[in-house]
Amino acid sequence: MHLTLADLVKDAKTRIREINAEQLHEALENKREQIIVDVREPEEYKSWRIPGSILIPRGVLEPAVDLENPQRNKILADARGKKLVVYCGTGGRSSLAADVLQKMGFVDVESLAGGIANWRNAGYPIEQN
Repeated sequence: MHLTLADLVKDAKTRIREINAEQLHEALENKREQIIVDVREPEEYKSWRIPGSILIPRGVLEPAVDLENPQRNKILADARGKKLVVYCGTGGRSSLAADVLQKMGFVDVESLAGGIANWRNAGYPIEQN
């Protein structure tokens, strides 16, 4: 038997915390200190994104946060003790990303349930190029 993407996401969700769009918006309004990470692909990020988010595509997440990688993303790699909120299009990739980040030593990670699709549908602000 093989696992599907849905199986992997479901399994990851047993180990992660999710935040909904309203909770994230409230945290942003209250200027809660956090790093918001978009794990989509660069073209998706250019189309529309949550204001203030940084792009670290899911496919390069592990090397970006690996402390032994000289080309790591310094902001994210050094944020193991900070609040991180990760998001993607609909919540699958961000669930996998949150699970990996926890395994790599990040202690306060949340995934945006429903991804930017729910954020946008709720009418919260987006940035575009």
